Amino acid sequence: MYLMADIILNVLIAFLFGSILLGIHRKAMARIQLRPGPPIIQHFLHSLKFFFKESSFPKTAAIPFYIAIVVILCAIWILAIIVGPVTQGSLLILFGVYALYKIVEHNSGSSSGSPYGKMSCVRAVYSAAAELPLFAVIAIVYFKTGTMNISEIIAYQTINGPLLFSIPLAAIVFFVLILSKSPYSPFAITKGKDLISGYETEHFGFLRGFLMFSESMSWYMILWIFLTIFLAPLSLLWYFIAMIVITLITALINAVTPLFNPNHSIMTQISVAIVGIGGSLILLLIQGVI
Repeated sequence: MYLMADIILNVLIAFLFGSILLGIHRKAMARIQLRPGPPIIQHFLHSLKFFFKESSFPKTAAIPFYIAIVVILCAIWILAIIVGPVTQGSLLILFGVYALYKIVEHNSGSSSGSPYGKMSCVRAVYSAAAELPLFAVIAIVYFKTGTMNISEIIAYQTINGPLLFSIPLAAIVFFVLILSKSPYSPFAITKGKDLISGYETEHFGFLRGFLMFSESMSWYMILWIFLTIFLAPLSLLWYFIAMIVITLITALINAVTPLFNPNHSIMTQISVAIVGIGGSLILLLIQGVI
C-alpha cells in the first residue's frame, strides 16, 4: 500500500517538475536568442491537451505495435522511477532500463511507416553507438565505491564526500549524455529539424500525450540519476535547485550551438567518452583505488 503511494507520488513529481524543467529550458533558450518564448508551463499544458485531442492513425502504421510501443515507452520511465527514487535499487538496472529505452525509441519511429520516423529510428541505432560507451561511467563509479546499489552510493558519499570531486571526468562524460537528451541539443540527431519531429512525427492525440508525459519523466530521471551518483545526499529542495541549474546550463549550450550532423555528433560523444573514461581510470590508479 505504502509502496504504491510512493510510486504514484514520485511519478507525479517526475511528470510535473519534469514538465516545468522543460518549460524553463525552452524559455531560457528563447531569452538567450532574444525571443520572448512561451510560458514556462507550456510543455505541461501541451502534455495535458493532447490527451483530449482527436487521435488519428497513419494508414502505413502497424496499429497494435504503433500504440503499444508508446505505452511501453511510458512504462519504462515509470519503472526507472520505481528503481530509482522509490526503492533506490541497482544502478545497473537503471542503465538497463535506459538501454531498453533506446530499443523502444528505435521501434517507435519504425512503427508509423513514416519516412521521417524510419530515418529517426536509423539514427537512434546510430546514436546508441555513442551513448552506450558512456555507460562505462558505472564501472568507474563501481571501482570508486565498490557498489552499484544506489542507496550504498549515497551512503558512501555521505562519508567520503561527493563523487563529483573525486571522479570529475566521469561526471563530465555523464553530463554529455544529459546534453544529448536535452531539447534542441547539438547531439539530438533523432529529432533534427530535417526529420520534422523525428520518431514523434506521426503520433497525434493521446499517443502524443503519452510521449510528452514520457519526455517529462525521462528528463527528470536523467537529472536525478546524475545528481544522485555525483552529489548525493541532497534534500528534495536541493534536487530541484540543482536540476534547474543543469537545465539552464544545457539551454545555454543548445541556444548557441548548431545541430551537429550525425557523424560529427557520434564522433564528438565517443571522443569525450574515451578521454573522460581513460582519464578517470588513470585518476583511480593514482588514488590507489584500482
